[in-house]
Amino acid sequence: MRATKIVATLGPASSSPEVLEAMIRAGVDVVRLNFSHGKAQDHIDRAALVREAAARAGKEVAIMADLQGPKIRVGKFDGGKALLENGQLFVLDAARTEPGNQESVGLDYKDLPRDVKPGDTLLLNDGLIRLSVEQVVGEQVRTRVMVGGELSNNKGINKAGGGLTAPALTAKDMEDIKTAMSFQCDYLAISFPKSATDMEMARQLANVAGEPWRHRPALIAKIERSEAIPVLDQILRASDGIMVARGDLAIEVGNAAVPALQKRMIRMAREMDKVAITATQMMESMIVNAVPTRAEVSDVANAVLDGTDAVMLSAETAAGKYPVETITQMAAIALEAEAADDVSIETDFTNKRFGRIDQSIAMAALFTAHHLGCRAIIALTESGSTALWMSRHHIKVPIFGLTSQAGSQGRMMLYRNVRPLLMPTMTDRDAALAAAERLLVERGALKPGDTYAITCGEPMGYPGGTNMLKVCRVA
Repeated sequence: MRATKIVATLGPASSSPEVLEAMIRAGVDVVRLNFSHGKAQDHIDRAALVREAAARAGKEVAIMADLQGPKIRVGKFDGGKALLENGQLFVLDAARTEPGNQESVGLDYKDLPRDVKPGDTLLLNDGLIRLSVEQVVGEQVRTRVMVGGELSNNKGINKAGGGLTAPALTAKDMEDIKTAMSFQCDYLAISFPKSATDMEMARQLANVAGEPWRHRPALIAKIERSEAIPVLDQILRASDGIMVARGDLAIEVGNAAVPALQKRMIRMAREMDKVAITATQMMESMIVNAVPTRAEVSDVANAVLDGTDAVMLSAETAAGKYPVETITQMAAIALEAEAADDVSIETDFTNKRFGRIDQSIAMAALFTAHHLGCRAIIALTESGSTALWMSRHHIKVPIFGLTSQAGSQGRMMLYRNVRPLLMPTMTDRDAALAAAERLLVERGALKPGDTYAITCGEPMGYPGGTNMLKVCRVA
């Protein structure tokens, strides 16, 4: 069983029922709906499409709604684009309403003149174009082109080193949260958070919007701003996980800084019992090519070896020519990397103390299953917390999170090495243990003679009540 999860973005290349079902069969665990594109009804329809395709494929698939965040972009050009030459003057004009040209362009982000000063560097179009701010006059930011190129409509703007004041949650995001809650997305990804406060506000809005369905999504903080790095621990505490969003982050902190930051962020997430997603250009060449480059293979494998919970595809599956093949290749790379990963449960527990009974039982299950060579670990869990704690440690034994809560099942879809399954609520412990074993035998995960470790709480059915570990052999 592949431990690392695959997140795939839905788009024009993957919105047909046939292609989506094939992607799910190839290994997609979480489908990402990008709210930067499309209308509310489009996302509602696509969420239904995902669930129908998953049902046909006989697989559990979670849905992540990814909010657009602030539009820090240039406006439109006459003819759709302009060619900027090195050394020329170029004006970013917040007051301009007519289409831009080679000398000037309007701004979607009207506060830029108040966020920059002479000497600042602005990076446009994913950092391909570099402008140096020379003057700020009224609503005009007058710059000199340091690295030119073709600049087209609505390309993004970043400030080297960060410092743009745009709020993480826009009015559009607040409406989009309501849309995402109407189809009960499992994960809500927040773009450009700068602080824990941004995440706390998003959680409050999501909980209120989800109340009619008694639904509370898990929150992912997309780490894209340099301001987020010094307060990463605070953002993690306010979130359920982070996305290492290497595109915008690299523009703000520099490409060379990103690999070390990626490793640090994944390590911090695991230590704080949060999930981590590694994203951006992981299999970029497969947008047009049927096979990845060797560098992309190494990139995916290294993220797996770092301990990421999931690897994410964006344009590769949203607009690429080979969405199914990309999933197949990514799954194969992850499996190879996991096979080479060393397991050292003992060192994970060195100098660690567990103040909670349920967390101690989870750790005991890992230790026991590893040394006994168990075929599986089964966690009977209402909230999914027991499975989450287990998934923070490298172990070759697959973990099955059995829950009666659809929301908990959706959350566990992103946990590394956890396969979540729905099972009816039972109040009798022995009946529940027997039903769990029967379910895994039916799924082909266990067969006669296999040993497995199982955890549960007694009395049954209470979140946070895991207090029992049992080792069993299938008759």
